[in-house]
Amino acid sequence: MVQSLIFDMDGTLFQTDRILGLALDDTFEHLRSMDKWNGATPIEKYREIMGVPLPNVWETLMPTHSKEERELTDGYFLERLLENIRDGNGALYPGVEDLFSYLKENRCSIYIASNGLIDYLEAIVSYYRLDRWVTETFSIEQIDSMNKSHLVRSIVQKYGITNGAVVGDRLSDINAAKDNGLLSIGCNFDFAREEELPQADVVIDDLLELKKIISEDS
Repeated sequence: MVQSLIFDMDGTLFQTDRILGLALDDTFEHLRSMDKWNGATPIEKYREIMGVPLPNVWETLMPTHSKEERELTDGYFLERLLENIRDGNGALYPGVEDLFSYLKENRCSIYIASNGLIDYLEAIVSYYRLDRWVTETFSIEQIDSMNKSHLVRSIVQKYGITNGAVVGDRLSDINAAKDNGLLSIGCNFDFAREEELPQADVVIDDLLELKKIISEDS
C-alpha cells in the first residue's frame, strides 16, 4: 500500500472554480474603476493556465501592465479569495473528508503541495480543518525556483518518502511525481486538460477511487 500521498490543492482537493470567478470579477472591476483595464474579465484565459504560480498568472493576463501594477493586483485578488473562503463560498471536492479519514486509519501520511500562496492555503486548511489529517502543507512560495517538482522533492527529503504518490489535476503535478520517483495520479476534474492527463500513471474521476488504487499498489 502507498504510504504517503502528496495532494495538489486547487482543482484536486478544493473546488477553486466556486470562488475563482467571484474573486476575479471583483479584481478586474477594481481595475476598470481605476481605468487600468478595458473589456471583460479574462476568466477563460485564467482557467487555461490554472495551476501556475500567481506571478506567472498576472504576466499572462496583464502582459502590458507594469510589475508594480501586477503586484498590486495580485494582493487585491488574494484578499478577495480569502474573503470568499472565509465566507464559505468555496467547497472541498466530494469525498475529501471520507478519503482522508480512510488514509489516516490505514497509517498513510498526507501532505499538500500547491502553487497557491501560504496565506491562501492556510485559509483553506483552517476553514475545513484539514490539519486533522494533513501532516504538513507546502506552498510554492517556499521554493525559490517556483517549480512544483522541487517543492515535492523538499517534502520527499524532509519526510524520507520512498513509497508515495502525487495526486493532482495538471501536468506540473504529474511531472512532480515522475521527477521524484513517485506514482502520478491524475484527477479528471474541473481544470484538467485532455492532452496532459494521459501522461499520468493512473487517472481518476472521483477521489474515492484512490482507496482501491493505493491499497492495490505494491
